[in-house]
Formats: sequence, C-alpha cells, structure tokens
Amino acid sequence: MNSRIYYTKPSITELEVEYAMDAARNGWGDRCYEYINLFEEAFRKHLAVEYAIATSSCTGALHMGMLALGIGVGDEVILADTNWIATVAPIVHLGAKPVFVDILPDSWCIDPDLAEEAITPRTKAIVAVHLYGNLCDMDRLLEIGEKYNVPIIEDAAEAIGSVYHGKRAGSMGKFGVFSFHGTKTLTTGEGGMFVTNDADLYETVLTLSNHGRARGQTKQFWADMVGFKYKMSNIQAAIGYAQMQRIDELIDRKREILGYYKNNLECLGGVSMNLEPEGTINGGWMPTVVFDAGLGITRDILLKKFREFNIDARVFFWPLSSMPMFQKSNFFNERSSDIASRSINLPSYHDMTEIDMQRVTAIIHSLFSRNSRV
Repeated sequence: MNSRIYYTKPSITELEVEYAMDAARNGWGDRCYEYINLFEEAFRKHLAVEYAIATSSCTGALHMGMLALGIGVGDEVILADTNWIATVAPIVHLGAKPVFVDILPDSWCIDPDLAEEAITPRTKAIVAVHLYGNLCDMDRLLEIGEKYNVPIIEDAAEAIGSVYHGKRAGSMGKFGVFSFHGTKTLTTGEGGMFVTNDADLYETVLTLSNHGRARGQTKQFWADMVGFKYKMSNIQAAIGYAQMQRIDELIDRKREILGYYKNNLECLGGVSMNLEPEGTINGGWMPTVVFDAGLGITRDILLKKFREFNIDARVFFWPLSSMPMFQKSNFFNERSSDIASRSINLPSYHDMTEIDMQRVTAIIHSLFSRNSRV
C-alpha cells in the first residue's frame, strides 16, 4: 500500500528543538518570559502592528479581546455562518448572541452587504474570518464599521501569510487573533496571538491574560480585575520564535503547494479553489477545492475515494447554524448550507513531495474521467 499522506503536520527543524531545549533547561526565574518576549516582538514586527500578546490559544485571544470591547449579555456579534466553532464560542461564553450571515460565493468569507443588513442597535462587533487563507473584503467591512461605529474583529487564525493590499491579515481591524495549533503554517503546538494598534485595548487584554494583574501593579499577588489564565508558556514561545526565523520559508512553501493544486485542478471545468484577487496574497494555509453542484462530486464521494488511497482529507466547515446548539436561532444561509456538501480540504504539509501531490490530484482527475464515461 502507498505510504499515508496526512492532511497537515508541522514543519519542525533542529532550530525549534534547540530553542525549546534552551527554554526547558534555562528558561526559568529571570528568564521565564524571555522567549515569550522575543516571539511577541518578532510577530509584532512581521505584522507591522504596535502590540502583540502571546496566548494559550486563538480562542482565548478572541475571548479576551471581545470582553475588553465590552461585549456581554444582550449584545449581538455578526459573523459568517461558515466557520469553525472556536470563532463563535467566546460570543456565547460572554452571554452575547451570534448573528450568522451568509458567505460570498468565491472567497467563502462573510458577505459584507449581508453583514450590514444584520446590524441592529445591539450590534457590538462584526467578526471577519479569513477562511482557509482567503481574505475578507476588508475595505468594505471597515467602511461599514466606521459608518455604524461597530468594531471589526479579524479572526486570522488561518491567514498567516495572507496580505490585503499591502497589509497583513490580522493587522487592519480593531484587533486580530491568530492560531498556532499544530495544523497551522506557524505552530507552537497549541497557542495563539492577540494583536492590536490600540494602546488601551492592549493594556486591558494584557491584564486579562494574567489573572487580572495589571502590568504596573506593585503589590505582589494583587489582581485589578477578574482575568484569565490565557498566557503562553515560555517553551511554546521558544518554538514559535524559531518558527518566526523561518516564517518566509514556511509561507512560501504553503503557497507553492497551493499553486501546484491550482495549476492542476482549476483546469477542470466546474472546479474552484482558494481565491487570490488582484492586490492580495493568499497565504495558502489550507488548499480547498469546491465542485460545481452539477458535477455530482460530493464530500462523501471524495472522502471515500481518498481513504481508498490512504490519503487524509478534511471536510469543509459545516454551517454553525446547523449545529444543535444554534438550530433554535432559525438562521438559514443558502450558500453556507450548500457548499459544505461539495467541497474538500486537500493535504498540504510542508514536506509533501510532488509525487504526493500527484497522488492527490490524480484522485480528483479520476472522478472527472468516471463522470465523463457515464
């Protein structure tokens, strides 16, 4: 049998091992924040933002940022229906109501016009999720945010390396959040990052991240507010700092893999993949293929075929409104509900060979050959 092709795994070199070992051996006492500070500074400079806070997860970063904006019981937060549960979880935890709107058909990101239509006096934020490295229409969203005085939050968990007209994903909204889960282009195993250009928001989130202990507080073990334990460990940050030394290499390789798939699959009629409009760069985190409905190529057919050839693949995100905890909200978004049934995420780890990618694309080509014979 052919060797297994995983849908994703991290790129870890001796540099990451060296830094992690140093943090484990020496990163204590006066050095307990050393790699955290180095990682935050490297990430801040990469994004060209004023402030960055390393966190235990992207979800935690989003939770703190929303709380710092004052989002709470009775408020509404607008987001796309096509999303991972982590984006909506902090909204629910804060007692606010998620308002699901449909996606654009080409980028699979939030439809700005529908987001504007959903604004009410209770709207406290719009979350712009850059799905699978695709970029939201940030010009339009920021225009809407300014018009209604509603902050735009960037969930850039999947968008390291994506650039919108010269600005990196995550750097444009009121704040941005990133994920360093083991599946991501840049990883710390688990972990995230909060970024912003707002000094007051930064100070609030920094305090929330460390049990509510303010940076300037001189009393030992004194908390200024009820916070969270959402800090990243020094050992995780050591891995992240090493990854930042290789960030261009990591992004470039992801883009190469996406480019290979696009070159070999978009030539097939009725196939679309991750969007890269003029003036933008797609970081290529998760190459995704969507098949026109008339082709009859479904998620279940694709998964079965990939399993037959010892290849992992991921399903497209289900609409959040279809999950049991949100079904009573009575949201129905046609594009979000339809696209998941005829889409697939393709394997894209950094050390994939061309032969690996040929095996993946050959399966899809075979489905078209089968359909042409019917």
